[in-house]
Amino acid sequence: MKEIKIVGGQFMMGDSYNEGVPIDHEFPPQLVKVQNFIIHDTPVTNESFSKFIEETDYKTDAEKYGWSSVFYQLIPEEKRFSYPSMPESPWWLAVEGARWNQPEGIGSSIYDRLDHPVVHVSRNDALAYCAWAKMRLPTEAEWEFAARAGTVGRFPWGEELEKDGEFMANTWQGQFPMVNTQEDGFVGTAPVYSFKPNQFGLYQMIGNVWEWCSNPYQASLTVFNEQTSEQIWNNHQKESDEFFAIRGGSFLCHFSYCNRYRVAARNGTSATSTSSNMGFRCVKSIDKN
Repeated sequence: MKEIKIVGGQFMMGDSYNEGVPIDHEFPPQLVKVQNFIIHDTPVTNESFSKFIEETDYKTDAEKYGWSSVFYQLIPEEKRFSYPSMPESPWWLAVEGARWNQPEGIGSSIYDRLDHPVVHVSRNDALAYCAWAKMRLPTEAEWEFAARAGTVGRFPWGEELEKDGEFMANTWQGQFPMVNTQEDGFVGTAPVYSFKPNQFGLYQMIGNVWEWCSNPYQASLTVFNEQTSEQIWNNHQKESDEFFAIRGGSFLCHFSYCNRYRVAARNGTSATSTSSNMGFRCVKSIDKN
């Protein structure tokens, strides 16, 4: 992972196309000011998270629970009926032993996925990593400003998910949740330097894995002008089970089911939530010089 300096400024935050889910409060767009900050060019990788664990002996929430949510197609077909499914989303299985270094449960490994984003991390786990790395989570305003990289379209590269027939992100192709044609080459996570970066040199700001943010879910857009990023972080860096913002969508996003891979798209979940498509990236504030 590399640190990228982002020169702040003003931008229209929110959904200009009225395509968002009403409860996510993406509309109407609002002019939001962002200060200078540094952001990692990729989500935190398995390799980096391994170093954190080695130095701190930290135990993740998924390890404490003894299970985590795994998308069913990541589990061998003959084993899928061994795990209970989620009532409202049966494509999610509660897999015993699933955690950051055993992404599909007991017997799985990250040995050949060190350059993939770490998954099965709760927001609480991300807070612990940030404290170790001396960084923090981005606000939604910082995240969207970085993802847009000076653009105004649905995606960092334009209006369409594909550009000139080329896949630009790791998302779902086919009929969700039954058929994934894997035309982009991946059924689960992809290495963090897959696909092209945006104009700021940031990789996979949409697709691949959801990324935790520092502010609560459904925060008013006015908050990002009324409070600095540091104030928001300081107000919300304690362990919690409250709902917090997540951004960017994941390898499971598809326009027919979850179009939250748009740069304006907002979403949230419990800070204790863990799954095979949940990760994070870090930022830190810098002065104006």
